[in-house]
Amino acid sequence: MESEGKTEIDEQSCLSPNTLQTLPFVTMKLQVSVLLVAWFGVLGCVQAEFFTSIGHMTDLIYAEKDLVQSLKEYILVEEAKLSKIKSWASKMEALTSKSAADPEGYLAHPVNAYKLVKRLNTEWSTLEDLVLQDSAAGFIANLSVQRQFFPTDEDETGAAKALMRLQDTYKLDPDTISKGELPGTKYQAVMSADDCFGMGRSAYNEGDYYHTVLWMEQVLKQLDAGEEAVTTKAQVLDYLSYAVFQLGDLRRALELTRRLLSLGTKYQAVMSADDCFGMGRSAYNEGDYYHTVLWMEQVLKQLDAGEEAVTTKAQVLDYLSYAVFQLGDLRRALELTRRLLSLGKKTPKRQKRLFCRYHDGNGTPQLLIAPFKEEDEWDSPHIVRYYDVMSDEEIQRIKEIAKPKLARATVRDPKTGVLTVASYRVSKSSWLEEDDDPVVARVNRRMQHITGLTVKTAELLQVANYGMGGQYEPHFDFSRRPFDSGLKTEGNRLATFLNYNDEQDVFKHLGTGNRVATFLNYMSDVEAGGATVFPDLGAAIWPKKGTAVFWYNLLRSGEGDYRTRHAACPVLVGCKWVSNKWFHERGQEFLRPCGSTEVD
Repeated sequence: MESEGKTEIDEQSCLSPNTLQTLPFVTMKLQVSVLLVAWFGVLGCVQAEFFTSIGHMTDLIYAEKDLVQSLKEYILVEEAKLSKIKSWASKMEALTSKSAADPEGYLAHPVNAYKLVKRLNTEWSTLEDLVLQDSAAGFIANLSVQRQFFPTDEDETGAAKALMRLQDTYKLDPDTISKGELPGTKYQAVMSADDCFGMGRSAYNEGDYYHTVLWMEQVLKQLDAGEEAVTTKAQVLDYLSYAVFQLGDLRRALELTRRLLSLGTKYQAVMSADDCFGMGRSAYNEGDYYHTVLWMEQVLKQLDAGEEAVTTKAQVLDYLSYAVFQLGDLRRALELTRRLLSLGKKTPKRQKRLFCRYHDGNGTPQLLIAPFKEEDEWDSPHIVRYYDVMSDEEIQRIKEIAKPKLARATVRDPKTGVLTVASYRVSKSSWLEEDDDPVVARVNRRMQHITGLTVKTAELLQVANYGMGGQYEPHFDFSRRPFDSGLKTEGNRLATFLNYNDEQDVFKHLGTGNRVATFLNYMSDVEAGGATVFPDLGAAIWPKKGTAVFWYNLLRSGEGDYRTRHAACPVLVGCKWVSNKWFHERGQEFLRPCGSTEVD
């Protein structure tokens, strides 16, 4: 405790530089030097593996004792330093309380004015030097030198194995060992819950799940009894449930997992959804699908409860569905996959397969100097987006030409082949010929250069404008009617024949074959809604003025690619304008050669 005399204001000098001189570390440094020389001699011959020799381990006792002494000396120095700082703070507090009450009156005395300048210029700098003194230098030097002779991870693992060997040889249970109740021992040695957790973790890291279970159960026992520890029940249950699973007791593993998850808010408060996702992803990368499932389910639980996170449900379901599949639960894997696809998101693994590039139409002369920016929207089937396909001026001109011709969009009845309006297609459309305006011909040529397909057999440029809630429900752009009745009705063709044999060949009158590809231009931005979606893929492509998307409707074999079923979502806010070009098979024989199998 400070005496009253030490807190009085010294009118001559509140803090003399001499009272803040560097503390005498000479003695301590000398002791450290002697210590280092001594222990170099004692430990110089030790080459780790302390656990293999009690003789070598006795040297560690003395090393640890000296470290404790060095630590105590460091504490004394820090306390002395802190005492001086506290004394200075007390004096300054008393002085400033007096001066701040009447600053002008206080400074009216010239001595007070001088001492204020002197304190701020000199004495506070001296205090700064004191605060910045590194009192720990001696202790850290001592610790750093001795650390090279400390036991290693190998020693700790070896010591844990040795204890387990004694446990097995003499049939000792973890409770007996943790209480130190061993016959013939002179000293009592008790293992804390953290010590027992270290034993269990060492066994786990060695793949010894039998001993992992024994020691983790001991940790739980001590924690349940109220022992305070750094180790949490969540950590113990995580190791224990997996070890039990590895030993084949699936039912108990699930019980332990439920107990882990039932920790509820206490457990969730420790780890956010993003934290849990990190745990699950780490397990996945290690091929540990059991823990992947546990952690990803926890993430879903927290996300479903409304927790905000960077992690998305699509990312979680992507990992979870595959991990469940790897564990053999095919039915649940399919359920999770359907849920994933319903989200309409690009998963992390799929995102890695999508790229951006400059597209020159495979060497098309017109695009060599000015290639288009191409972005993958989906990998299989391949759906790409092109940027800056149409200028604002071209879009405006096409709208002007199309508006007078707009009429309610129709669909072809699959049974009769007759065009008719339908409630599931809410838009107006018109068809533009190249003779209508030079801009139409220019846009047609551009689509030909980008796709590498000929427009000679393509349909006219269709322009569509969507009205209130404008939409087009899921449909195929290609005709599902088999073109050649002589084809073998096997596999894909059998499905086509059985399901769509009654449909009309809607393109037969054109003489250009089926619709091989679709090129869709977005001629407006849409504030909300209006996406082009592929329900079977879970893909959603949002309108962006001046861009275009392209995909093939047919496989190289000529068979329809049923994955390309798509729809135009209702426009919630905004006005949606699009134009599209449907390319047909005829004329593309050498531009897009057939594949060798019907699934090419």
